[in-house]
Amino acid sequence: MTTQKTYSIGELAREFQITTRTIRFYEDQGLLHPQRRGQTRIYLPSDRVALKLILRGKRLGLSLAESRELIQLYIPAGDNRHQLQALLGKIAEKRAMLEQQLKDIQAMQQEMDEAEQRAREAMMQLENNNV
Repeated sequence: MTTQKTYSIGELAREFQITTRTIRFYEDQGLLHPQRRGQTRIYLPSDRVALKLILRGKRLGLSLAESRELIQLYIPAGDNRHQLQALLGKIAEKRAMLEQQLKDIQAMQQEMDEAEQRAREAMMQLENNNV
């Protein structure tokens, strides 16, 4: 009989370069479900995968609710087409949002450039009038 690999909270924290407090937070949020042996948390490979998805989602700008949604769609060793389609949809949403933010930033920079130019011209006018 083969036993599946398990992980301690410290092992996961080291592997993903996060704090044990972060892992406990995700557990409190219902995203991780370790088994317990007394006070010791025992994490299964499915918890490791969930943690990996949470951290990947965080890097992509996903909320914890969005990450939870994707984790719930995950089927270990199964057809994860629905999960991948949902991820692609979330990526498209985030990309569109970032593109709009970039346009907004560029418009604001243009307005600032114009305001700066007008202010410099006004300063030159004042200096020329004082000569």
